[in-house]
Amino acid sequence: MKAHDGMYIGGEWRAALGQDRIEVLNPADERPIASVPAGTAEDVDAAVRAARAAFPAWAATAPAERAALIGALRDVLVARKAEIAGTITAELGSPLGFSEMVHVGAPIAVASSYAELGASYAFEERIGNSTVLLEPVGVVGAITPWNYPLHQIVAKVAPALAAGCTLVLKPAEDTPLTAQLFAEAVHEAGIPAGVFNLVTGTGPVAGQALAAHEGVDLVSFTGSTAVGKQIGATAGAAVKRVALELGGKSANVILPGADLAKAVAAGVGHVMNNAGQSCNALTRMLVHRDEYEEAVSLAAAAAAKYASGDPLDPGTRLGPVVSAKQRDRVRGFITQGVEEGARLVAGGPEAPHEQGYFIAPTVFADVTPQMTIAQEEIFGPVLSILPYADQDEALAIANGTDYGLGGAVWAADEETAVAFARLMDTGQVDINGGRFNPLAPFGGYKKSGVGRELGPHGLAEYLQTKSLQF
Repeated sequence: MKAHDGMYIGGEWRAALGQDRIEVLNPADERPIASVPAGTAEDVDAAVRAARAAFPAWAATAPAERAALIGALRDVLVARKAEIAGTITAELGSPLGFSEMVHVGAPIAVASSYAELGASYAFEERIGNSTVLLEPVGVVGAITPWNYPLHQIVAKVAPALAAGCTLVLKPAEDTPLTAQLFAEAVHEAGIPAGVFNLVTGTGPVAGQALAAHEGVDLVSFTGSTAVGKQIGATAGAAVKRVALELGGKSANVILPGADLAKAVAAGVGHVMNNAGQSCNALTRMLVHRDEYEEAVSLAAAAAAKYASGDPLDPGTRLGPVVSAKQRDRVRGFITQGVEEGARLVAGGPEAPHEQGYFIAPTVFADVTPQMTIAQEEIFGPVLSILPYADQDEALAIANGTDYGLGGAVWAADEETAVAFARLMDTGQVDINGGRFNPLAPFGGYKKSGVGRELGPHGLAEYLQTKSLQF
């Protein structure tokens, strides 16, 4: 597996200023595949200075020209799709088919949307006797997670570029090779030197240095709520803008009259995809008590279809979680669920394979809203099924966590589903299996974050307003 032995700063690969390394492991077999430099505060400073130097010219570049370069970047991602997908599978453990279709396919769609939006967006508007200008915020510090290593990068970089911002990216330690491939794509697309910069490193060192750097005007972070709080506090102390996409504990509400078999199968798939490592995974399935046992049986049968194993095997539907730390965390939650009285109907904490960070597809029944597995973000292939007596109780359970990132409602008709969805405290709700829309805003209520990604709402995060009075 190819890895760059340096940082991408100012349009070139530069030697790291420190000696520390980050070893990248294949989570399917636990073997090292590469290593990358662990950036220091000095590396971050060099990258921020390069971004600051490039900002005036990039901000002054015509929006249509910036959009054309985003389109060129998209084209490189398309041309290198197989290589990128293979890299994601190697360092994340995602089944290869899912890597190609979702891990690379989704960010290509997002890049395409900003190639179009960047050329048509109204960066100037007239309001009464004023002209309102929408101008780039400045230098962005982007800190991305490992669970969708390319998508989360593109979801920040594309709108920032369209807005006229320059960036420094600090990717997750577990998946830095995908970020290096993205930097190669940026270079190949002809995006000017210094507009995009990459520093690999750890969160406590490189991430903290980036969030705290006085030359960064906006910090865009995706990750855990705990780290998001720290970054928010750091940014707030410096009076700089922040965008946070944090944790989730999303509810999948199946109302009476819905197609139960379809709703359960889709819900199980939503949890098992990407080994459950999705912040908006529908990990709480709410079912009316009259249909509860049938739903439990259907969910157990559906989970059994998610064969785990070698991510390169076309028959594999469930890959490993990303690391030993994550495996142990998920196993701990499963054990706690059993100890608190939930009924295990599929899977469990035992390792399904001798090697690799695998978790068996797990389903719990008889879960109460107060249980840890119903409240905390597990980030693994673990589903909890909760019964409810009526819609008021279903809504109370759905809204009864600190999070509000995603959700789903299934009903006999769209009107009923929408009426319930309007009452949910969450940023995005799928109606009867609604599909991903790269133009719709994505983000959370409550402790699931601040701000939105994707589409025009995502672009607006990287703009500030100036009013001219006449």
